[in-house]
Amino acid sequence: MTRAAYASHPERSRGRRHPEPPAPTRSDFQRDRDRIVHSTAFRRLVYKTQVFLNHEGDLFRTRLTHSLEVAQLGRSIARSLQLDEDLVEAVALAHDLGHTPFGHAGQDVLDECMKPHGGFEHNLQSLRVVDLLEQRYPAFDGLNLTFETREGILKHCARRNALQIEAAEPGGIAARFLHGGQPSLEAQLCNLADEVAYNAHDIDDGVRSGLLELEQLEAAVPLVRRHLREALAEYPGLTGKRLLAETIRRMLSAQVYDIIDATRLGLAESAPADADADAVRAAPALLRFSAEMRAASTELKRFLFANLYRHPQVAETRQRAEAVLRDLFALYMADPTLLPAEYLALAPEPPRACADYIAGMTDRYAVKEHQRLTGKTLF
Repeated sequence: MTRAAYASHPERSRGRRHPEPPAPTRSDFQRDRDRIVHSTAFRRLVYKTQVFLNHEGDLFRTRLTHSLEVAQLGRSIARSLQLDEDLVEAVALAHDLGHTPFGHAGQDVLDECMKPHGGFEHNLQSLRVVDLLEQRYPAFDGLNLTFETREGILKHCARRNALQIEAAEPGGIAARFLHGGQPSLEAQLCNLADEVAYNAHDIDDGVRSGLLELEQLEAAVPLVRRHLREALAEYPGLTGKRLLAETIRRMLSAQVYDIIDATRLGLAESAPADADADAVRAAPALLRFSAEMRAASTELKRFLFANLYRHPQVAETRQRAEAVLRDLFALYMADPTLLPAEYLALAPEPPRACADYIAGMTDRYAVKEHQRLTGKTLF
């Protein structure tokens, strides 16, 4: 693998919290990726929702397929920019490990329930999963990932949480949230690849579900309109699934090439010497869209928010999902003995143990557990 000077280099990693001898055949970032793939939390992503609940159809995205799509896009861009592909893949595959069941509805209701107890952030929960909750190794809790992978996982962090992490890990992964600065280019890339992936697959799932019409997207979203018309110009008479797929394929390619070109321009202007000399972290975000593509992506997100995420059918399902998690949290708080003993042992207090347990649930397990404890059938 050829890496640019500004890329992250595994041999210059800031290391693991618990020192380990190097693997004989794998870099530290490859080792991180492999540990993530073999984790329990990663397997659970197959039954965690993106937009449509797992029981609503086998063709819709889950957190697992989303993470794989982010990893694919990330590796493609990383190769062109000569970044470390293994680090990009590790961050991409781990970035949603702490996400709740029922997508953003689950995150919102769990944050609401945890407001008196420090709140809930799924990025912070993903870090908690890899640092503590995975129980696979005799010498330490968690997966003992490198600083660089952990830094990429912690995409957002409230100041109160950053202060707590900084107190336990001075100058570590939370320092940038307190003092400014950026993460590695590989982490920045995963943030953009995440955005590109979910915009594209939410269009695909929205049209396939019947909640969106391709004609509706064409009329309202210039990014879709341009690539749909290009597809029809090259393939007159193209309709249905093939037209949808070809439109999305062209959109994805255009965004990928835009990121590569805009980032190369930014790198040329900033000329960071390497990833370790603070040149990358001290600069503005260097992985970027062009201004035109950023505006187009923002416009697409606004459309999806208004017409898909707030669609009455999605909202009705969301209400039931929220009721499931709200009831579960209340039941576990009323009687913490309902929680598995290992969660109580790993949490500083029962509310955090409740959040850890609920966040780790799949959609179908949460529904099953809610039915068992309440006798209600909401799905």
